[in-house]
Amino acid sequence: MPGWNLVLRFLLELAAWAGFAWGGWQLGSWPLGMGLLVLTVVLWGVFNVPNDPSRGGRAPVAVSGPVRLVIELLVLGGGAVMFWLGGAPAIAVGLAVLNVVHHAFALNRIRWLLRQ
Repeated sequence: MPGWNLVLRFLLELAAWAGFAWGGWQLGSWPLGMGLLVLTVVLWGVFNVPNDPSRGGRAPVAVSGPVRLVIELLVLGGGAVMFWLGGAPAIAVGLAVLNVVHHAFALNRIRWLLRQ
């Protein structure tokens, strides 16, 4: 994956977490937002494919590549959805577009995940 796309992915991770916190807060309460934030951070950091070069090779809880891909899509896409539900549609659409760009340039990684 090109270096610029790794930076984009990192920024999308941060934005997704912000989306879960914002959306949870707007839809319910501050504790709901923080709970969603913690849940997505744990999902992202704990459930990994062993020897994933983009994750440093560490896998506290090993999962298959397709499971990891679903987690990534749910977290990154879910952040955009939560911004939408929380009343920030412009941010949601921007994140959705950037997610499509990121994944379009990460096809080698997606293929790798699907083979694991």
